[in-house]
Amino acid sequence: MITRRSRATWQGAVGLAAVALLVTACSNGSGGTAATGASAATSGVTINVALPADPPPQAALDQFTKDTGIKVTWSNSDWDSLQTKISAAATAKTYFADVTNVDWSRAGQLGKLGWFLPLETYLDANALKSDMPQLGSFTLDGHVIGVPYDSSYMVTTVNTDLFAKAGITTMPTTMDDYTNDLKQIKDKGVVQYPLNIPFAAAEGLSTYWYETTQAFGGTILDAKGKPQFTDPGSAGYKAAQWMVDAVKNGLVPPGNINVNDSQGEQTLMAQGQAASTLSDYSGLINSLYNVKDSSTVSGQIQYLPTPGVTGPASNLSNPDGMGIPKQAKYPQAAAKFIDWFNSAATQEDFAGLNGPDKIWGSSFIPSRLSVVEKLAQAGSLADGAHLAAMLKTAKPVFPEGAPTWYPTFSNAVYTNLHAAATGSMSVADAIKAIGDVATQQAGNS
Repeated sequence: MITRRSRATWQGAVGLAAVALLVTACSNGSGGTAATGASAATSGVTINVALPADPPPQAALDQFTKDTGIKVTWSNSDWDSLQTKISAAATAKTYFADVTNVDWSRAGQLGKLGWFLPLETYLDANALKSDMPQLGSFTLDGHVIGVPYDSSYMVTTVNTDLFAKAGITTMPTTMDDYTNDLKQIKDKGVVQYPLNIPFAAAEGLSTYWYETTQAFGGTILDAKGKPQFTDPGSAGYKAAQWMVDAVKNGLVPPGNINVNDSQGEQTLMAQGQAASTLSDYSGLINSLYNVKDSSTVSGQIQYLPTPGVTGPASNLSNPDGMGIPKQAKYPQAAAKFIDWFNSAATQEDFAGLNGPDKIWGSSFIPSRLSVVEKLAQAGSLADGAHLAAMLKTAKPVFPEGAPTWYPTFSNAVYTNLHAAATGSMSVADAIKAIGDVATQQAGNS
């Protein structure tokens, strides 16, 4: 099973950001060299791989060892604990692993602190760009900090049966149409609360706001980390207002004030209690909605290009990546592993194109566009044509890389939007509070 970080809370990560900021001033930057004593050996060595995921089939690792002479020791750790270990080892300049996690949200931080080696030194990064649309989420100042090993991006999901019961046969492409369709579903009594928004004070609420901001045609931060959402006419402000209005106007269940993203997926969308989630996770049709043991809506859920202002908007990326810590013992061998793990042939195996015994996890969606397209053509990926099209145009949440202070910012986002949804503060005050945090952090970085 692949354990997705994108649904974890950030309580541990907020503390890590403070540690990271303390050492920013003495950082070597994103371009760096391997630690003194690192070996260039690429055979007859054992590398340690630490990721928030179960290992791939042992037969695959054994074949890698047979082909390269590199043995692999795999460690599965939950995302928060893994970030603690990465940060502790980096600040102490001690060895932790040869390959480990580089999450999209921390690529900016890890790169600017010089904690990971620039992979373009070890791999042909240019050759990956055309087939890995999400590589940009791990690129900072021209340096590739990590390689996405699976693809994850925000998508809109709709229950087509519930839309049809309300007399809606053409799927919405704009936010106005989308909102009107949800009102029609409610007014016709198809479901009482047609929209799922996870308003619990957790990372999923921040992610939902980012995608909604994209839907309204805007961005969150500029290249210097300054907020782009404080003006009432901005997309981010409109997105926050739309989300809060949705719960106040009865499109979102009142109980969602304390529901996080995974709970909403499991108890609302998967049970036919909600007709749509504007910002959902790619791959959930295969891994949840079409799984009859945990869902009552098998065959009813469809991916929808996220509605925008005048037509479909781009989808925002939140992929998992892997990179080489600066203190790695065997960086050259680690690079060979990353190259193998993310090759088209290996991803085809992990996705099940070459037999069920080679599959890696039920929720794995390859980071290579060519492999996703093969899955879609083979009919092995539910609504795969939509997924492939959206992966092709998926964009990073922060085009210039997530800021080093992202965990602090995300905490401000979900805390204040949650408060606005409960009615304890206005949308204007919530946006101001979020903007103040971004302005202060950008000024300190």
